[in-house]
Amino acid sequence: MREPVDLRRQRILAAVQARGTARVRDLADELQVSVVTVRRDVEELTREGRLSRGHGVVRSTLPARETVADAVPAAGDRVAVVVPVRHSYLTETLHGARTVLERAGLRMALHLAPQASGAERPLVERALADGADGLLIAPRWRGRADEEADHEWLAGVGVPTVLMERRPWRGSALHGLDSVCSDHWYGAHLAVEHLVGLGHRRMVFATRHDSPTARSLRAAFTEIAGAHPLVERWAWALVAPEAGVDGPYSADETAELPALMRGTGATAMVLHGDVDALMVVQRLAAEGVRVPQDCSVVAYDDVVAGLASPPLTAVSPPKAEVGHAAAELLLQRLAEAPGSRQPGRRVELLPRLMVRGSTDRPADRLGEPLDE
Repeated sequence: MREPVDLRRQRILAAVQARGTARVRDLADELQVSVVTVRRDVEELTREGRLSRGHGVVRSTLPARETVADAVPAAGDRVAVVVPVRHSYLTETLHGARTVLERAGLRMALHLAPQASGAERPLVERALADGADGLLIAPRWRGRADEEADHEWLAGVGVPTVLMERRPWRGSALHGLDSVCSDHWYGAHLAVEHLVGLGHRRMVFATRHDSPTARSLRAAFTEIAGAHPLVERWAWALVAPEAGVDGPYSADETAELPALMRGTGATAMVLHGDVDALMVVQRLAAEGVRVPQDCSVVAYDDVVAGLASPPLTAVSPPKAEVGHAAAELLLQRLAEAPGSRQPGRRVELLPRLMVRGSTDRPADRLGEPLDE
């Protein structure tokens, strides 16, 4: 699935602003696109005044970055941040973390993990060898086996570490590690209550299943819809066939979403994440299903949901605030005296619902008063 241009340019901005400077060729490798594509994006971002260009090098135009970089030693006194490559959701999280770290006079060294199991470990080891004093990390963890393989070494990295948007299972080696997450159960609750309040009684929930967030959302939707007295029928499916790694799945769980919608009589969908939601809306339009007249749609992530036509109502996790809180928690750990470590902390922040043009009352209830 081709990544939207706006999303790719956001990731270029995040990478350059986190480092201060970056080579065009390195950006192309990290984003897994051509050098020509990156140059074209950089030219546009330069015209907008958001980046500046040199010979094969891109620079941030944020003056604060240069001031802090000059004040920080070339080695040590820095925090390694490890996140998956091609993960636009975490762009705002990186900005939030960077703001806090720079205010404290610490450099943020960004490492992008390739799309492969175990890719984070060598990056962390390299960062520690380079003198990193602390670690903020969001491992990819496409499946339970990936997560379990990381528990032992990640629990023993030897420097203060905070997980971002990752919640290890109870009793695991990482259970006591600091973490800052969005409360995705509450996000699912907001979506369901919004649709029920509009009068929808049959719904389809479609998520990826190749990330901890996706698995949390499936569990949340299953619990909330299954217990809700006003939800008459619901179904869960993969948002796209390639979005699952933990199978096998039932026929309904891998069904084409327009067909599943018709089969369940659903008048509303909740889709994770934004790009997949946009693709599904386009697929519905090709089959003559109008949004929101025939089907209300709620996206989950709110990275580019507002750019759709119509703009998508979306659950918006507090992405920047997660990075902000994770960095602040890490700073507290770095300030502790050796041997005086405080109890581990698990911080949860609540998402918000951004109501836009993709949700409305179902056609058979138009004109009825909204539920109280």
